[in-house]
This record gives sequence, structure tokens and C-alpha cells, in this order.
Amino acid sequence: MTALKNDRFLRALRREPVDRTPVWLMRQAGRYLPEYRATRQRAGSFLAMAKTPELACEVTLQPLERFPLDAAILFSDILTVPDAMGLGLYFVEGEGPKFERPVRSAADIAKLAVPDMGTELRYVTDAVSLIRRELDGRVPLIGFSGSPWTLACYMVEGGGSENFARVKSLALNDPAAMHRLLSVVTDAVIAYLDAQRQAGAQALQVFDTWGGVLAPAMYREFSLRYLARIAAELERDGTPLILFGKGNGAYVEELAATGAEGVGVDWTIGLGEAARRAGGRVALQGNLDPAVLYAQPEAIRGEVARLLDDYAAGNGGSREGHVFNLGHGLSPDMDPEHVGALVRAVHELSARALTPTSLPQAGEGR
Repeated sequence: MTALKNDRFLRALRREPVDRTPVWLMRQAGRYLPEYRATRQRAGSFLAMAKTPELACEVTLQPLERFPLDAAILFSDILTVPDAMGLGLYFVEGEGPKFERPVRSAADIAKLAVPDMGTELRYVTDAVSLIRRELDGRVPLIGFSGSPWTLACYMVEGGGSENFARVKSLALNDPAAMHRLLSVVTDAVIAYLDAQRQAGAQALQVFDTWGGVLAPAMYREFSLRYLARIAAELERDGTPLILFGKGNGAYVEELAATGAEGVGVDWTIGLGEAARRAGGRVALQGNLDPAVLYAQPEAIRGEVARLLDDYAAGNGGSREGHVFNLGHGLSPDMDPEHVGALVRAVHELSARALTPTSLPQAGEGR
């Protein structure tokens, strides 16, 4: 594989000096881009696009043609794993993902097994390898998975949910069954992330989208416990792992103790406070409120400056160990010009606060 020309994202995850704060954005390849919508129309469906490596590669690279982002993220979906476990994933316009065969009983759980990565999920690893080749060392490639708890939510509810009644009831009424479900899903997530790493992913992220719907005791039992297991058991060989979750600000210290290299946080905790809680044990990723992108470019720039300063204040005056991102993903109605303004602001404002002549430039290695 070609050597990296821009490695500031990986440097930041190692808490090494960088010439400016790296930035990438969750859902950076998505419906806010007209070129994405054109590819989606040509593919015929979201799943067809995700399951065709050439199309997944195309949309992964699209935002990099517009913006000087510091990382690419595989275009895929967190529900590929339960789909490969035989649940029958499909999408309903305006309603989101659904499963034909949701998991509702101990008998359903007993039928589940870790998918074969070389067959059921080969399209994902083929996409990773193709994207890595096409990037040609421009920036690192991030692979990802949903967290065990988040995947279980979709598997038990059969899709999205307003109150997560079914999955919480299962956890409360039959915790042993819930743990059996989470155990097999965790095995699958570990195998899935490892397959992506071997195919060429240079960093890995776990999305714990629904961990924040749990009360603290339940979060620690049914979500954090399995995130920690992933961090402990996933063979990484130097590939950094980021644990991201909505509503996880209260658990930064515990997430930092899992052994992951990075913790991603949403906007409901100040980044300086998160840095103080992390205590220098991990890099932090985040955490601009995505709604800021509805503001005008000067207001976006002001919020970027505030967030960069907040992180440095909580990190002993240093900007090291920070990956700039949103606290959640981009929305379809966001203006690409505002995204460009955000990326420029991160690079310009963070570079001004550093001394580039004394720091290694992107691509120089350790």
C-alpha cells in the first residue's frame, strides 16, 4: 500500500504533535451532497449502493474531492452485521431500516451465529480494499461497526424506536438472554472490525448510537461492558480504535479506561470537561453540535474557535490528542458550502495556535 501523505489524523489518535487539528465528519459521504444523490439514484437503492464495492468506493471519495478532510470513512451501514446474521434488512422510505425477522425470544437468539466474513460480508471488505487502493495514501481510511447494544436495539425492535420498550424489557425481564444476544453480537463485531483492518482500514470506530438511552446502571451492564470487551479482544496491531456514543459524556473516564485509543463524544458535554475527565489517557474526537452548520460561515467559525479553545483549556493548554468532528452526523438538508467553511476554520484556526515550524508536518511519520 502507498505511504500516507497526510497522517495527522493517526498522529492525533496517538496524541502526537500535529501541524493542525485533523477533521473528518460523521456522514461526510451522504445525502447533503448532490453527487451522492446522483449515485444513489443510479444505484437504485441504498442497499444496492452499500453492497456494490465500486459504488461504495465512489461515494466514500466524493467528500474528499470537495473538502480537505483528514480521513475517509467507509461508506456502509451499521446494520450489515445483523443483516448477515439472517435478519433480512430492508429500508422503508421515510421510516428507515427494518428487519423482516426481528429477534424476540430466547429461541431466536439461539439461532444467531457469527457471519462468515469471507462470504456474507465480503462486499464490505472488498469495498475497504478498493477504497484503500483508490485513496493512494491521500488520507487514512476508517472502518466501523455499530456497537453490540445499538445493533441489539435494531435487532429486537425490528427497526428504529421511540422508547426502546422491547429491548429494554428483554434486558430487564431476561438479562441472561440479553447477555447471550450481546455476546454473540460482540463476537461478530470483533470479527467484522478485524476483517476490515485486514482489508486495509487504518482506524476503526464503534458507533454506540443508542447507549445514551440507558440509565447508568443499565449502560454499564449492557453497553459499556461490551465496548470494553471489544477494546480488550480486538487484534489491532497498531490500528487505533475509537469508541463513539450519543449521550456518553458521563462515562468518558470509564471509556478512557477500556484501552481504546480514542473516545468520541457528542455535544452534550463540554469538550474541555471531557478532556479533563479523560486525563490524557486517550485522544478525544468531537464534538460540534451538527445544528451549527445551519448557521452562517462566520458563526460556524466562531463556534469552531470556541470548541478548539475549550479542548485546549481542558487539556493543559495543548491541542494534541484532538480529532475535530461533529457530535453526530451531517443531515441531508445541510449546505455543502457550510461544511467547507467548517473544515477551513478547523485547519486555519488550529494552525494559528500552533508553531508549525517546530512540528512535524502531515506525512512525515513519527
